[in-house]
Amino acid sequence: MKNFKAAIFDLDGTILDSMWVWKRVDEGFLGKRNIEIPSDYVKAISALNLRTAAEYTKERFSLPEPVEDIMEEWFQMAVKEYAEDVCLKSNAREYLAYLKAKGMKLAVATSSHEGLFLPCLENNEVFEFFDTIVTTMEVERGKEFPDVYLEAARRMEVKPSECMVFEDILKGIQAAKEGGFYVVALAEEHSKEDEKAIRESADLYIEEFEEMME
Repeated sequence: MKNFKAAIFDLDGTILDSMWVWKRVDEGFLGKRNIEIPSDYVKAISALNLRTAAEYTKERFSLPEPVEDIMEEWFQMAVKEYAEDVCLKSNAREYLAYLKAKGMKLAVATSSHEGLFLPCLENNEVFEFFDTIVTTMEVERGKEFPDVYLEAARRMEVKPSECMVFEDILKGIQAAKEGGFYVVALAEEHSKEDEKAIRESADLYIEEFEEMME
C-alpha cells in the first residue's frame, strides 16, 4: 500500500462500537409512538446528522413534535450509553497509535453530535490521537456527499489522494471515493445487506483494524 500522509475516520460503526445504541434509540422512540420500524428506515438515516435525521423522521411519520424536541429526546436516550457503555471496535486504539507512531495526521469525520462522541473518545483514551474533528453540521451537505471528508483533509493540509478514509456505510464510502480518497471499508453488522456494493465501491475491505497492521 502506498504511503499516505493522513487518515480520516468515521466514528459510529467504524471507530466506535455504537450502532447498538441507535438501534435501541430507534426502537424506544418509535415504539413509544406505536410505530413499527420500517425495514429501510435505518439505512435511510444512516448518512444524516442528528438534525436532518430528525427532520426526515418527523416528515416520514407525520410527527407533531418540533424537530428540536425529537433531537433532544434522541440525545437524552443516547448520552448515558455513549458516556459509559460505548467501547471501541476491535484494535481501533492500537491502529490509531500505530498510525501516529508513523507520523500520520488523523481526523474524525462524523454525523454524530459532539455532546455524545467527545466524552466517549475521552473515556476510551483516543481523543488525543486526532488532529481535527469535523461534523456534518459544519459543512454544507451530509455524508451522501464528500464535503465532510474534504473539509477534514483541508484542515490537515493534505490532498484527498494523500489520505485514507475509513467508513462502514455505503453512502459514506461512495461519497469519499467521489472526493478522490482511498477508501477502506470496515465490516459492520448493520451494513451487512450492502456488503456486496460496499466491497465493489471501496478500495479495500477489512473485518477489523488488525489487518491494517499486518
